[in-house]
Amino acid sequence: MNLKPLFSLLFLFSFVGIMSAQDDLLNQLDTIKPKGKQIEMAAFKGLQVCSMQSTKLPIQGEWYFLVSHRFGDLTEGINNFFGLDNALTRIGGIYGATNWLSLGASRHTFNKTFELSAKYMLVSQKIDGFPISIVGYNSMDINSSKFDKEEFPNFKDSNRLAYTSQLLISRKFNESVSFEINPILVHKNLYDAQPGTEKKDQMLIAGGGRCKLSKRISFNLEYAYRLNEPEKEVYHNPLTAGFDIETGGHVFQLVFSNSQAMNDVAYFTNANGKWNGGSIYFGFNMYRVF
Repeated sequence: MNLKPLFSLLFLFSFVGIMSAQDDLLNQLDTIKPKGKQIEMAAFKGLQVCSMQSTKLPIQGEWYFLVSHRFGDLTEGINNFFGLDNALTRIGGIYGATNWLSLGASRHTFNKTFELSAKYMLVSQKIDGFPISIVGYNSMDINSSKFDKEEFPNFKDSNRLAYTSQLLISRKFNESVSFEINPILVHKNLYDAQPGTEKKDQMLIAGGGRCKLSKRISFNLEYAYRLNEPEKEVYHNPLTAGFDIETGGHVFQLVFSNSQAMNDVAYFTNANGKWNGGSIYFGFNMYRVF
């Protein structure tokens, strides 16, 4: 049995214990009272709602180290040790270049993908002012897998590239409830490995929300609907539920999803599981701020 995912879980719980021992910065933040018209505190505590991006950005000079796992199919039970036998991993970093711009880079085991991203604040929700936050997000995937020249005789290096363009629009209604809606465009230079299952350009509309359950725990839910579905239904609309757990001024996320892939392109267009009788994947997102 592959023990790497098990070691990752042990690392996760050790990490949580370390964060619990830190000074609780959130208690200090809770005592701050806004004076006049100010920027509303972030609608979401994490940089992601679950798997899709939230409107939260790092502040200038912050480095985020990110480790994400999506374990194998839970529905296979003990046959794959409830997913521990075959996990996908994402490791990366995100840097706050300014208070309105962050840059990210990560490596995914899915298709040996390198993902580059930029996230930029266009307008912020204000207390007793502008009612929503609007953030732009762009990502580029580089598929570094080996391609058989006999199977793909016309293959070019540009075929390794895929892109997403997203507009993230959120509103924080109160301290407990936030909502976000995301129009999304996905473009793939190589997309027709199985004829009729994919399209070069796919458009989606996604929605996500956060509901605070206690001072340190919130329930998050997100769903993306493909507006121009391919002819053959091999992949499905991604639906993910999870929990934010705030500890020592940091946030880590536990998620359940019908998509095992975590890069934006594959998450939105290649979800192969179904909540009603299909594959479900458990995982986590873990951030460490420097």
